[in-house]
Amino acid sequence: MRAKRIPWDGGAVSAAWHEAKGDTLLALTHGAGGTMETPSLRAYAAAMAARGVAVVRFNLPYVEAGRKAPGPAVRDEACWRAVATYLRPRARRLYLGGRSYGGRIASHAVAAGAACDGLVFLAYPLHPPGKKTELRTAHLAGIAIPMLFLQGTRDAFADPDLLARTVAALPGATLHHIEGADHAHAVRGRTIDDVMTELADVTLAWMH
Repeated sequence: MRAKRIPWDGGAVSAAWHEAKGDTLLALTHGAGGTMETPSLRAYAAAMAARGVAVVRFNLPYVEAGRKAPGPAVRDEACWRAVATYLRPRARRLYLGGRSYGGRIASHAVAAGAACDGLVFLAYPLHPPGKKTELRTAHLAGIAIPMLFLQGTRDAFADPDLLARTVAALPGATLHHIEGADHAHAVRGRTIDDVMTELADVTLAWMH
């Protein structure tokens, strides 16, 4: 693993590269309250790299600025587009994604034209907790590339039935449920490494 900074119009963001021998690259960023060092994100990235998929984890601009919560989403979307443009020539196949907010913003960047081969959502925030009518799905119908939703059955941000109906209406979208997992993919009686190993296996099979 090596450290790097990726440039964008607002400066540069910190990134960590998990190198692998394959020709596929997965770019990931964090949820709204996390950073690229979120333990589950690191564990998932390491598991993917061990399976031959190179991974780049990076911080969104508000984290680089020392803030704990996102500001205007348009700024994070612009950063995502710049990261995708920077990484596109560096792999035959490029996938974008991330935890919760980070994955959602990646999908907005793709809906706005960022080029990649697929999207990987680690706990997509379908709706705010307890607000099932406030769905964050309008832009997803305009995305033509494959999408993988890795979602816990106890995720307060995604009612399982609502998510299943949402994914079923999206051509090329795939849903994998993690039984008993919450929004952080924590499962009682399982280690985070065990859960991330499951998710890495599912992701690799989906990519192939």
